Amino acid sequence: MRNTILAILITATVACGVLVYFLPHVGNIILLSITGILTIVALFDAFQDKHSLLRSFPLIARLRWLFEDEREKIQQYFIEDNLNGTPINREKRSIVYQRAKLQKDTVPFGTQHNVYAKGYEFVKHSLFPTDHHKVTGERVLIGSDKCSQKYDASIINISAMSFGSLSKNAIKALNQGAKMANFAHNTGEGGISPYHLQGGDLIFQVGTGYFGAGKHDINGKRLFDDEAFRKNAIRPEVKMIEIKFSQGAKPGHGGILPAKKNTEEIAGIRGVVPFTQVDSPPGHSAFSNFDEMIVFLQKVRDLSGGKPIGVKFCVGNNEEIEEMIKSFSEANNYPDFISVDGGEGGTGSAPLEFSNYVGTPLLDGLSFVDKTLKKYKLRNEIKIIASGKAIDAFDIVKYFALGADAIGMARSFMLSLGCIQARECNLDTCPVGVATQDDDLVKALVVGDKNVRVKNYHEKTILATKELVAAMGKNSIADVKATEVFRRSVDNGKIETLEEVYS
Repeated sequence: MRNTILAILITATVACGVLVYFLPHVGNIILLSITGILTIVALFDAFQDKHSLLRSFPLIARLRWLFEDEREKIQQYFIEDNLNGTPINREKRSIVYQRAKLQKDTVPFGTQHNVYAKGYEFVKHSLFPTDHHKVTGERVLIGSDKCSQKYDASIINISAMSFGSLSKNAIKALNQGAKMANFAHNTGEGGISPYHLQGGDLIFQVGTGYFGAGKHDINGKRLFDDEAFRKNAIRPEVKMIEIKFSQGAKPGHGGILPAKKNTEEIAGIRGVVPFTQVDSPPGHSAFSNFDEMIVFLQKVRDLSGGKPIGVKFCVGNNEEIEEMIKSFSEANNYPDFISVDGGEGGTGSAPLEFSNYVGTPLLDGLSFVDKTLKKYKLRNEIKIIASGKAIDAFDIVKYFALGADAIGMARSFMLSLGCIQARECNLDTCPVGVATQDDDLVKALVVGDKNVRVKNYHEKTILATKELVAAMGKNSIADVKATEVFRRSVDNGKIETLEEVYS
């Protein structure tokens, strides 16, 4: 094959050369140039010693890399159906696009789901549905008796995504959309950038790298810094503080900012060296046990002026989580909210093993945290924010049924910005300007258009949630119980409630 390809190309080049000699037209010269370049590339491929496939199939084997690079898009556009795409299928992606653009979001000719398949989930409607216009519960007051600046939050908010992971235009559009629809925008652990300060409410996340809340010691280690934290925490835009232990994409690992995305501007905001990969430590240096953690939580509450303080984690060791909640109860001091992330989460880069095999899936973790808070009589004081691939109203109802008071959404809001699930978030090549720092690609995301889509998606999803709850005969979204959401058992096909599944 190697010799055949070379022979064909060399013959074609010689033939074109003869043609140009006798008929020196522009078209013939261009043809000679093309065949000549292809021949040179094929000769290089045939005699290089790095790629065996190129040596055997010079030039042609390059198509493999082309198709491999475009594999996600080819699969998405030509192979997957409405339900089998991952991590978010086409049906789910479409509902975000339609609601963000205020397009028709109904479906014709019945469901494509197999309603008799094991694992199928549904709610049961009432013969006496309520008026969805009168359904309440779209907002929740967050703040325990330890908090002096409680926050009236929407039940749907933008989950943590940093400037650095996302582009400046994406951050601006998200924050402006949050302002328009009166909901909160989590900064992610990268700190507060100028692009977060568009007037929308902020949840200031403090991760293990203490970006926006720390400094380096003489050995280069990142440490929490009271004054740096306070400077950001007292901003009027900041409504709540979230201390991140772990995230669903890579629990127990720490954040990763690829070197290509760590521009001078981002490095300045984070206080790191530009164009180097920034790995957050897997754990906090400000405390090393639950007693110290409680003291730290109270310190940040005081430094912020009494704003709601929360902790975020993906559930790992159940005994460890229970010990933490027990410590809260015994100390009579606790966070105002807990953000439970699912092991299925992930908007940025993560090692494959951590993304696929570490961390408890959201529904299991959410149910456990809810039950444990009730066990130690803290459920009325500590609100739960659930995060893990929530897209539509059914997801929200399901999470509320298992104990959520509010929902954090990340990938769904990325989709509302125009994300096409190209899955290039870690390569700095996002084709729609959402997850990149490439200036040319960032310009493709027009803030004045996408901010409205963020607003639309939020409002339409709240409306859809009210309609679904009304069909169940409820007067409030908060009234949904785990006994009212059903699943066909994966064991025997019997219909069970989520209360039974997660008992």
